[in-house]
Amino acid sequence: MSAHIIIERLEFRGRCGVTAEERAKPQPLAVDVELDAAFEPAGHSDHLVDTIDYAKIAQRLVEIGTTQEACLLETLAERFLAMLFTDFPIKRANLWIRKLHPPIPHVTRSVGIRINRTRLAQQLSHIEPKPASFLVEQLHRLPKGRALDVAAGGGRHSLFLAARGYHVDAIDRDEAALTQLAAAAAATALPPIKTRTIDLEQPAPFDPGFGHETYDVVIVFFYLHRSLFPFLIDALKPGGLLIYETFTIDNYTHHKHPRRWEFCLAHNELLRMTSTLQILHYDEGAHDGVEGPRSTYTAQLVARKPLRSAPST
Repeated sequence: MSAHIIIERLEFRGRCGVTAEERAKPQPLAVDVELDAAFEPAGHSDHLVDTIDYAKIAQRLVEIGTTQEACLLETLAERFLAMLFTDFPIKRANLWIRKLHPPIPHVTRSVGIRINRTRLAQQLSHIEPKPASFLVEQLHRLPKGRALDVAAGGGRHSLFLAARGYHVDAIDRDEAALTQLAAAAAATALPPIKTRTIDLEQPAPFDPGFGHETYDVVIVFFYLHRSLFPFLIDALKPGGLLIYETFTIDNYTHHKHPRRWEFCLAHNELLRMTSTLQILHYDEGAHDGVEGPRSTYTAQLVARKPLRSAPST
């Protein structure tokens, strides 16, 4: 059981507005917060030290709201959330901040934003770079369990999956990057991410040691070594999913990236290399938000390893 603390309609005057004119004069703002605390209510002791002092929370919110200027309510809300998670032992914060008399015609009450955030999400919000949008979009398809991140690099995808309850193994040849990944997981109180330093491009015969039917999810982003595909597929449990995205030859043609065309997929090549899997999603073409403002040409695939057939009787 946890304590649920509510502060309704905390009002103060703050300088928040897109224009300098709007920020020049403090305007009435209101904040509502609901906090889930990481301990049981203190009714059995009747001592303030055994709970969260909501008067202190209100004081800190007002201090920030009245002394720090911001262009956006979103900016002010992020400052509130950073303070709440840093200064108080809470697990979740639900915050509603609004302008009570906004300078907008026909708005008769208020305008504002609501944010509901967990402590873990707050910690991960500062990790850069963000996970690939394709992985975020496909998260609902992924079975829970054990995940393998191949060519993990700095581990943005490993951290994303670990934060959602996956037991993650991360593989890369960059030992320093994997050390930083393990430290980032520890700093955000995530389950330990197992790392293994290995050069995946050793000459044949070479077994990368992914295991046989070991993982519920295997992910590969922006890395291509064609001889690994049989091992990636073998590493999946029956019913497990492969998530893959990397550059196509069109990206080399348009942007000369990656630096060598051999690092890019030919048209439909990803489908051919995963022909033993059940394709759940495939898209090949220009995608926004992959690398900066320009469109990036990639192939995106979600494929499932078939379940074993029931033995005949």
